[in-house]
Amino acid sequence: MVAIGNFFFHYRNILLPLFFLVVFVPSPPLLDNPTLALAVGLSIAMMGQLIRGGTIGFVYIIRGGQNRRVHAETLVTEGIFAHCRNPLYIGNILVSVGMGLASNSLIFFLFISILIIFIYEAIVRAEENFLRNKFKADFDSYTKRVNRWLPNFSGFSETLKNHTFAWKRVIIKEYNSTYSGSTLGLLIVGKVLYDNPERYGAFGEHLPTLITIFLVFTALYLFVRFLKKSQRLRED
Repeated sequence: MVAIGNFFFHYRNILLPLFFLVVFVPSPPLLDNPTLALAVGLSIAMMGQLIRGGTIGFVYIIRGGQNRRVHAETLVTEGIFAHCRNPLYIGNILVSVGMGLASNSLIFFLFISILIIFIYEAIVRAEENFLRNKFKADFDSYTKRVNRWLPNFSGFSETLKNHTFAWKRVIIKEYNSTYSGSTLGLLIVGKVLYDNPERYGAFGEHLPTLITIFLVFTALYLFVRFLKKSQRLRED
C-alpha cells in the first residue's frame, strides 16, 4: 500500500483530472431527481472546500511534498490537525464525492467515490510511513492521540480560541484549487442541464449564463493570481 501511495502522490496532479473525465461516460441516473442530486452534491463539495480552507487558515501544512515525493520538515499537530490527522484529505474526498453525486451519474459516482477513497488511503499510508521513519516516537504519540480519519471535536472550541485565522493564507494557498473545483462544478451543472432538456429546457438557453459565470470565475482567479505574483497579497 505504501508503494501505491507513493505512486499516486507522485502522479496525482495528472491522474486525478483524467479520472474526472469518466463523468462523460453514458450512465443510468443516480437519482430520479437531478436537481436534488445537484443541490446535495454541490453542498457536500462546498463543505469539503470549506474544511480545506478552515484547516489551512488555522495552521498550514505542506502537502505538496518535495520533487513530487512525500516530504515534511516538521510534524504538524496543531490547529485542526490536533483533532484529525488528515483534514485536508477529508476535504478532498468530500469535494470529489460531492461532484460525483452532483453529476447524477451512477457510474461516475461509484467510480470516483471508490477510487478517491482508495487513493487517499494509499497516500496517507505512504505519508505515515515517511513520518514514522522521520519523527519516530513523536509521530507514534501523535497517532495515539489523534485519529487518522474520524475527527475528535473534544477541545475544538479551545483550538479556535488559541489560533488566529489567516484568511490571506487561505486565499493564496487555495485560489488554484477553488478555481479548479468551481470550474468542474460549473461543467457538471452544464452536463446535468444538457442531459435533462425535458426538465430544464434547451441547453442553448442556459449557455450564455454558464459562460458568463465561467468568465467571472476566471476573472477572479486572474485577479488573485496578479495580486499574489505582484506581492500585493501576501501572508502577514
